[in-house]
Amino acid sequence: MLSLILWRLLLVATPFVGWYVWREIARRTGREMGSTPWGWLIAVAGVLVGVSLMATAVFHEDNRGETYVPAEVTEGGRVSPGHFEKKAPAK
Repeated sequence: MLSLILWRLLLVATPFVGWYVWREIARRTGREMGSTPWGWLIAVAGVLVGVSLMATAVFHEDNRGETYVPAEVTEGGRVSPGHFEKKAPAK
């Protein structure tokens, strides 16, 4: 879950980082710069996050047809993690 959040934060940061890198390159070459286009940067970040959410919905595996087996404490105090198991075929 944390990795999904970090990837989305990276997608939000991408247009802003790209703008500031381009701005620095333009300044060093003597090009005149206008004000920062905050609206466009926020819109592009929103589109990137929206596309990533749609891609997650389309390409992410679902667990229909599987049964959740919850975590449990085994002998010796170890915890076995919860997981999904395939359902047995109906007879």
